[in-house]
Amino acid sequence: MTTMATPTSTTDRIEEQIVLPTSRARVWRALTNADELGAWFGANISGATITPGAHIVGHITIPGYEHVPFDVRIEEMVPEQRFSWRWHPNALDQSIDYSGEPRTLVTFTLEDAPNGGTLVRVVESGFDALPVSRRESSFISNGKGWKGQLQKRLPAYLASA
Repeated sequence: MTTMATPTSTTDRIEEQIVLPTSRARVWRALTNADELGAWFGANISGATITPGAHIVGHITIPGYEHVPFDVRIEEMVPEQRFSWRWHPNALDQSIDYSGEPRTLVTFTLEDAPNGGTLVRVVESGFDALPVSRRESSFISNGKGWKGQLQKRLPAYLASA
């Protein structure tokens, strides 16, 4: 397993990637099966159907973040290649209605890697459209979040499943 941060000079997008010693088919299932996505991502979305246009709502299950909704709109699914959703990043404050704000776009792309592995790239874009008061904190928080998801949670899930 190899992790790589993609340096970027923009504040509009976060890019992370990892090479996993797992087939594209297996990684795809972990990304697009609701029970599996929920298990590694840390969200209770059991029983949801993940298809383009679907609105998936649940709650984060990571300790300390249980009050945070997991609220995504599935944008695109190209089997074993690309999966994307839109959400409100860093929507932590229960007293704020985020529904009027733009959503960022999270895109996972999968490519073959040496020895039967898979290169997984995650790009979250659209931070520049967020209200100025939330832009920097959302960018920083989600940057840390994607590092943890790709370097720890997804690999650990795939290794144990």
